Order: sequence, then C-alpha cells, then structure tokens
Amino acid sequence: MKKILVVDDEEKIVQVIKSYLEHSGFMVYEAYNGSQALDLFDKVTPSLVILDLMLPDISGEEICKSLRKKSSVPIIMLTAKVEEKDILNGLEIGADDYVTKPFSPRQLVARVLALLRRTTDDLVPSTDQMSFNKGDLVIDKLKHEVRKGDTVINITPNEFRILLTLIKYPSKAFTRDELINMALGEDFLGNYRTIDSHIKNLRQKIELDPKEPNYILTVHGIGYRFGQVKSET
Repeated sequence: MKKILVVDDEEKIVQVIKSYLEHSGFMVYEAYNGSQALDLFDKVTPSLVILDLMLPDISGEEICKSLRKKSSVPIIMLTAKVEEKDILNGLEIGADDYVTKPFSPRQLVARVLALLRRTTDDLVPSTDQMSFNKGDLVIDKLKHEVRKGDTVINITPNEFRILLTLIKYPSKAFTRDELINMALGEDFLGNYRTIDSHIKNLRQKIELDPKEPNYILTVHGIGYRFGQVKSET
C-alpha cells in the first residue's frame, strides 16, 4: 500500500483528501504545519506528498525546497495561489504538479494516480546505465539516479523522465507537446511552460554552464534535443 503525506492547515480539506485517497487504496498521513510535515516525512518515507503552500509556520515553498535537498519524492502543490508566476515558481523549486483551490477531490486523486504511474512506469532506454562525456554525466535507470562526475544529483521524477526521453532519441528535436505526451503522459494537466521549467531545472543540475548547455539543447522554433553521444555503458 503506497503512503501519501497530506500537508494542509485546514482540517476539513485534509479529511476530505484522506477519505478519497483511502477509498482509492492509499495509506494517508496527516500534517497540519510545516514542522510536523518534515518530521513525518522522515518517519514514514511517503510515496507522494500533497503540500499546501500557505502553512502557519513554514511556507510550502520552503518545505518543498527542503524535501528536494534529500528526496525525489513526487510533490503535488495545493494552493489558492492561481497566478501563472506562482505556478511556475512552484515547478521551478521542485514540484511535480500544481492544484489550485477550490479543487475536485476526484481530480486530485486522478492526478495522484497519474503522477505515481509516471514515476514507476519504465521508459525502457537502450541500457540500464548510460555515460556521457567520459563519465561527466551518468544516468542509472535501475537506481533512478543521475550523477554529475562523482556527485549524485537530486532529480525529480518528472525531470528524470524528461531526461530519459531526450536520451532515448538523441537525434530527435522534441516539441514541448511531444515531451509532455512521451515523458509526462497524455493525462498530464500542465502546459508547455511546465516543460520549460523542468528543462531550466535540469540544466541547472547537469550543465557546467546552464546558459551554454552541452546536454540539453534548444532547437529554435521547435523545442529541445539531447546533444551528446553516449560514450560508454
């Protein structure tokens, strides 16, 4: 049974989400402030986190940043903030999806199921471990791990799937819609700006100079492609 951590200071919202998730077969843990959420996360190691941004002690953004320093757990942000800049900021700091209040509990469960499916399904790249530029970048599919030199990079599930998709077809220039469909799934509810945010994050993590990338290249007028030839397996 997969474990879901729900973080929100409104008890009624937490209980509604809990009821729907439990009905779908999940084990649900509740946290009503940021400190409690961080403590519970370390104790129960959830499969996914539903995180409200407006908490009484620690902001949801800070919690997201803290979790991303130690985990690639899928995170769905839940908030009343509806401005595009807020959504993009949430994605840039590591969220995998964004749900605005008021929301449909059934739709939220559908997003949970879709996100967990995307993070557990295989993309089946040609080998289990791929190395580029004499070991500068190593992707280990079985460990779900990306290394930059000798350093393990903390990468989110969606970032990992986008990277694998680009690597699987290294000569192909992907449109943003193609990356959404192939890496994130047709049921993903974001838009092309979501892909741009994930690409920006990936470049910050794997490129020596994100402004002059060697691995994830922009194809003007189309989208993105992978720019390196595999050096070893």
